[in-house]
Amino acid sequence: MSISIVKEVNEFLLDIERISSIQFNTVIAIRKLFFTAKSDLAEGIKYGGIAFSISNDLIGGIYIYKKHISIEFSRGADFNDKHGKLEGKGKKRRHLKILPCDDINIELIDFYIKQAVTDLDASS
Repeated sequence: MSISIVKEVNEFLLDIERISSIQFNTVIAIRKLFFTAKSDLAEGIKYGGIAFSISNDLIGGIYIYKKHISIEFSRGADFNDKHGKLEGKGKKRRHLKILPCDDINIELIDFYIKQAVTDLDASS
């Protein structure tokens, strides 16, 4: 089965599917939100997860851990975090932590992903 045109991403996704169908379905849903927000994003494997960029500018990524999934945002510190869900204390990066017992909140995740893309467009 081919999910991504990028061989390494495809292999990574298939590995996740073999390990956990729940994490796989969550990652696929999040990945779709990134591409819906900005169809011309490039994806690749970086730092052990799926990283999204445009013009070599990293905007974020999806990282899978044993007990959760993390959606990382390169410039998340600049986001409107009206929901108070972003975690992290670095200068720029912030992340959303998705736990397996949580229902995936597509609208909430999309709110942050759209900011990542908007921030990227504003800096270009």
